[in-house]
Amino acid sequence: MAASMTIAQRCLVVMMVPLFLCTSLHGQADSWKPADGPLLTKWAKDVDPARPLPEHPRPQLVRDAWLNLNGLWQFAVAKAGERPPIGKELGRRILVPFPIESALSGVMESADRLWYRRMFEAPTEWRGKRVLLHFGAVDWEATVYVNGKRMIVHRGGYDAFTIDVTSALKRTGPQELVVGVFDPSDAGDQPRGKQVRVPKGIWYTPTTGIWQTVWLEAVPRRYIAQLSVTPDLDGNAVEVHARSSDPSLVVRVTVSDEGRSVASASGKSLRPVRIPMERVRTWSPDDPFLYDLTVELLDGDEVIDAVRSYVGMRSVAMEKDSSGVQRILLNGAPIMQIAPLDQGFWPDGLYTAPTDEALRSDIEITKKLGFNATRKHVKVEPERWYYWADKLGLLVWQDMPSGNNATAEAKQQFETELRQLIAMHANHPSVIIWVVFNEGWGQYDTERLSAWVKRLDPTRLVIGASGWVDKGTGDINDIHHYPTPKVPAPDANRALVLGEFGGLGLAIEGHTWREENWGYLGMTDRERLTSRYEDYLKRVHAYVRDSGLVAAVYTQITDVEVECNGLLTSDRAMLKPDAERIAAVNRGDFSRMPPPPVLTTVLPTSEREGRHWSYTFEQPDERWAAPGFDASLWKKGIGGFGTAGTPGAVVRTTWDTTDIWMRQEFEVTDSVYAAPHFLIHHDEKVEVYLNGTLVLGLPRHTVEYELVPLTDEARKMIRQGRNLIAIHCRQTKGGQYIDVGIVEVRPGL
Repeated sequence: MAASMTIAQRCLVVMMVPLFLCTSLHGQADSWKPADGPLLTKWAKDVDPARPLPEHPRPQLVRDAWLNLNGLWQFAVAKAGERPPIGKELGRRILVPFPIESALSGVMESADRLWYRRMFEAPTEWRGKRVLLHFGAVDWEATVYVNGKRMIVHRGGYDAFTIDVTSALKRTGPQELVVGVFDPSDAGDQPRGKQVRVPKGIWYTPTTGIWQTVWLEAVPRRYIAQLSVTPDLDGNAVEVHARSSDPSLVVRVTVSDEGRSVASASGKSLRPVRIPMERVRTWSPDDPFLYDLTVELLDGDEVIDAVRSYVGMRSVAMEKDSSGVQRILLNGAPIMQIAPLDQGFWPDGLYTAPTDEALRSDIEITKKLGFNATRKHVKVEPERWYYWADKLGLLVWQDMPSGNNATAEAKQQFETELRQLIAMHANHPSVIIWVVFNEGWGQYDTERLSAWVKRLDPTRLVIGASGWVDKGTGDINDIHHYPTPKVPAPDANRALVLGEFGGLGLAIEGHTWREENWGYLGMTDRERLTSRYEDYLKRVHAYVRDSGLVAAVYTQITDVEVECNGLLTSDRAMLKPDAERIAAVNRGDFSRMPPPPVLTTVLPTSEREGRHWSYTFEQPDERWAAPGFDASLWKKGIGGFGTAGTPGAVVRTTWDTTDIWMRQEFEVTDSVYAAPHFLIHHDEKVEVYLNGTLVLGLPRHTVEYELVPLTDEARKMIRQGRNLIAIHCRQTKGGQYIDVGIVEVRPGL
């Protein structure tokens, strides 16, 4: 490897360290294949069962002496109270680090308890060194045995943990590694995000067991155990705290730019080393520049340990503008953030991306679509995902995965994992916001926890609760509103953000998890999705200009299982909207938006002026929608019909029963229309009849008046002269409303 290669470039290289497999697994890689899952990504074919995810898993603390233990392991479904299978061959194989429920594991089964087993050999050149065993993440409880010796019981499904296994290793020959896993999923109180045993709606398939890279590392007897890297833009310096097993040793830190040293300083490992820099190039989404760091541990003049890392020089703060509005500042300048919600699920690997290239691709497409940020939603990613966010330039709002938090023990576990989340990712310049709770899920002591997180990391902003139950705490007032954008009420002390909105649904045949699917608001095609997104983003930018909004998060970047409101399908194969138009409006450029259509009224709605209808709440005769039916005994009322407070509704007559049937006659002066559309607002399921024929059926609901094109059959039903429109609407929960009109739609000028 060239001496001039940067740290960032080194992290791109697959470390060619041999993988030593148990003899009983020889040849097994040739027979491995993914299980027959609902959907695979294009990267599934690139998964090498002999070397899955071979990249160095920890780009911010790199040594060359490491061994990747990913690959085919023995496994068995376990029972509570079982003795570990020390020295016993297990009859089945699983591809680590893919969770057992995933297709890429080769198993795709559910289990709450598992045994994993494999053999390994440490390289002979590691003799005399300490050997560390690293787990990127195991969901949720992991009990680790090495050569029959129990080493640790770790609880936490999202944080890495390390074990010094030196004392348990035999001097030569194969070493046995056994891992017992327990994961109750939603039967437990532990942090789990959106994992449930019975997936549906916004709740998804669980991840059980090992789901990030397992690896070994050789270190000297005295070594650098942890790095804390803090940029100081105001002081043109970076502080590096290299915690070692011997705090009396000296730490030397060198800052480099493409192989050229630009600054260096030394100090005791007991405290941070401050490295002044003559000039600083800042990190931002537009210029994600990273300095390389070399950190050495010295005993006199002897270098006894050295690691490679990197730093992005950036600052995050808040400040009121001239109008008194709190703005988020990046490197001292206001920045408007447009982000997607990113849940980090893969149809073939679930929590685990099939390859490192797949991880990178998600961030690249997010940038291509004009987003400068992303909200990592109730999930934590492997370190390499944050590395790509650092390197490619994407601001990250990091959620704490939610749990039930129903007991004192569960709350203690939540806080333990929250502390670990912050400690693990504190060096990433891309991460700028911590989100403690989402939508009241397991929410408690919000004021205390928001203040605690701020004390743990004063260099970043804190959202105490994203959506729902705001306690007036943290740096940011965050609301959720579907599907249309909205802005929080003015707040003198906090920045205003729209933490979730959108959810425009469009299922693409051949790219869905299953036939069942949903979105917050259904779109009929690519053009309609694009134009509706443009409309929403135009409103968002108006809120930025007029109402003090500083950030908005659109739901979402990809489909997830049956939730089909992503901009991409879950297999990442299809980008649903027009990418150039989406990118333009995200950046505040509306020049690509087509002009609004010209509408000519055929049958007016009651939005502006109430229209008279005959209606009934009682089940009518089966001929109720036909011309000539006697509706003289029906009630008379003025539209629209519904209940007060229903979003977007203009209620003039109360309808609060389950069903309503309505009729109205209208005159048509022209029997030929090129592009007639229904203009309809319904909550929820509606059927529309023209002159006795059912011509439209829509499920779910809308939150404003929507244009729906008439089919060719429906157009034929409109005749010159007298016509009849009849409507049946059924409501089951929430608000309710119905109003329908017809307009001719012509392209705008």
